[in-house]
Amino acid sequence: MHVFRIRLAALALVVATVAGCAQLREYFYPTAPFVSAEWEALLGEIRAYQRRIGFVDTDNFSDLTKDFEGYPVCGHASRLYLPYSYEDPAIKWRDVETETECLVGADGADVFFTSVEAWGEIGTPVTPSMLDGKLDRFLYLVIHEDCHDQFELPYGIEEALCNLITYRAMAEFSRAKFGADSREHRAIRRYAVQQSELTHVTKAVYDQLVPVYARYYRNEISPDALLAERAAIFKKSYRALGPTRAQPNNVIIANDMTYSRHYSLMEKVYEALGRDLARTVAFFRLVDKAKPTPAEVLKKYRLKSEKGLDFIRAYESEVVMTIEKVLADPARR
Repeated sequence: MHVFRIRLAALALVVATVAGCAQLREYFYPTAPFVSAEWEALLGEIRAYQRRIGFVDTDNFSDLTKDFEGYPVCGHASRLYLPYSYEDPAIKWRDVETETECLVGADGADVFFTSVEAWGEIGTPVTPSMLDGKLDRFLYLVIHEDCHDQFELPYGIEEALCNLITYRAMAEFSRAKFGADSREHRAIRRYAVQQSELTHVTKAVYDQLVPVYARYYRNEISPDALLAERAAIFKKSYRALGPTRAQPNNVIIANDMTYSRHYSLMEKVYEALGRDLARTVAFFRLVDKAKPTPAEVLKKYRLKSEKGLDFIRAYESEVVMTIEKVLADPARR
């Protein structure tokens, strides 16, 4: 009987230890709950918060659709060319519905297929995939897509800006709504911090690829050598970016760089403005007004079309200079 009690006590200790570890794990690595049935009320609260930081209301998420789950995305790009961003004409974006259709005609090219839950600047509805997901992702989608309707900046600038605003806004909103020590806030803040860190990792990986491709363009290495070096970089980056992400390739890294290339600049502005989101939104409204028009960029750089990579790079460069100029002027800040 005595031995039985000892064993029972030992078993209870093991169970308590396992339960304690689970609780500790959940505290330090919290997972966000799923979106609740009260999502409409939550959306109203998010919108009220957005107004406080200077957003104007948008047509996004005004209704719920059951006609489709999300928006399929399919892109092809050569393995022998490193695209600049998702706007690079070297990426062939295809209008297909399934991954099987996306793979057709790839002919050895890198392929990226996914489905996004929402799409800004088109009055996107709430989709079933948004409601089937986690709370952190729901917050991200609403704030990020609404952010796109606040500005008319080049996408290479706007994607980075809207991610910066979204990550900070998610944490600020959830802290006020759920409380600083709540599971919801800790999970949402963790998501925002992790995604912000991944942005810097993405740029670091891309910056490793650039000189490798430059050597190939100068005919200093063979296609096989290029692909071997690329594979080594991607292998390391896959570990850094996390196993839940798709295996990296040229379409994926170029797509992610659209959000990452100028992210550090957005952080710099945010810090200079006292980590104040309302001031940050107001600042970029000034930038929007002060930036050159596409026509002025075409004329300055003697370009003929807005569709080429030269224009994409030039326009982003001009807006970066505008940001730095406005930031350097205390009166305009």
